[in-house]
Amino acid sequence: MKLGSFKFIPKSFLGIDIGTSAIKVVELSRWGGRKSLKNYGELRSGTLYAEVFRKFEQNSLSLSSKDIARAIKAIFQEAKITSRQAVFSLPDFSSFFTYFELPQMTKEELPDAVQFEARKHVPLPLSEVTFDWQVLDANRNEKKPIKILLVAVPKEVINQYQEIAALASLQLVSMEAEVFGLIRSAVGELDKGALVLLDIGAQSTTVNVVCKRTLRISHSLDLAGSHFTQRIAQSTVSMNEKAEEQKIAKGINDSSIAVVLSPLIDMLTLEIKKVSQNFFAMEGKEIEKIILAGGSSLLPGLKEYIEKSLEKPTEIADPFQNIFYPPILEDAIKKAGPSLAVAVGMALRGLE
Repeated sequence: MKLGSFKFIPKSFLGIDIGTSAIKVVELSRWGGRKSLKNYGELRSGTLYAEVFRKFEQNSLSLSSKDIARAIKAIFQEAKITSRQAVFSLPDFSSFFTYFELPQMTKEELPDAVQFEARKHVPLPLSEVTFDWQVLDANRNEKKPIKILLVAVPKEVINQYQEIAALASLQLVSMEAEVFGLIRSAVGELDKGALVLLDIGAQSTTVNVVCKRTLRISHSLDLAGSHFTQRIAQSTVSMNEKAEEQKIAKGINDSSIAVVLSPLIDMLTLEIKKVSQNFFAMEGKEIEKIILAGGSSLLPGLKEYIEKSLEKPTEIADPFQNIFYPPILEDAIKKAGPSLAVAVGMALRGLE
């Protein structure tokens, strides 16, 4: 099965994001050229289970396929979702990204050349992974190397998602690394320059460099929203639930919380600087702006802190910017948008 490839295009589609602490589902529909939000739902792991759905740097899901399928069905029932054709996101830390160059050749020669070169770069036997690739800035008229982005995913991950889809009575049409869905929903058509797309989740953060809406660098680290909560809880000697409430309500706009969280946020900004420097060394291009995504991107004061620290325009992702939805949902969508960006991107993939 080639990742992200299919031909049949339905009128409505599901994007499903199985994160570490929550499962998010977005149902989009298309009528002519207009894309609309039909439905969405989210279920946090603590609602049904004591464990998280997935742990950082772990290929397999923490819970059984049966339990995760049960959680997806619960979302469908609660949100009254009827569509069954879906695209699943694959966590970036379960995906292996690499780049390499090939000499100029015909389109017909490329697939065999990519497969041969992949053996040198993928750390697992090719028999144990499913991989997809795309050409970056190829120029057929010049004697420049062809730049290739290759993504490889362990087959055990693919197999488990296929099992979840079957148990949830879904037609799994495609799977895609979550960063590609994030780019599709969060990076606008006019964003042609280089930018950093920072995806801050519950358990991990991914720093992505995107240029011309194409992924150029992706790096994940074990630092995210749950670590912010734990640090607040430790400093105030309070329960995680209370610390989470303080984090969401006050964020680093509160001076006492800012003192506690600043060292962690500085680690994120330092990582952004390193990745940006690596990209400049590779491409000779400066990062023009930063887009924040993921549920933890809404931490009060975070956008302003990063913007001041890095001296780059910084904004929060709006995955629904080109999607119609009832005005009554405006406030809810603004709050949920950044955390739903991956699921939106998956649903958009289905509608392409």
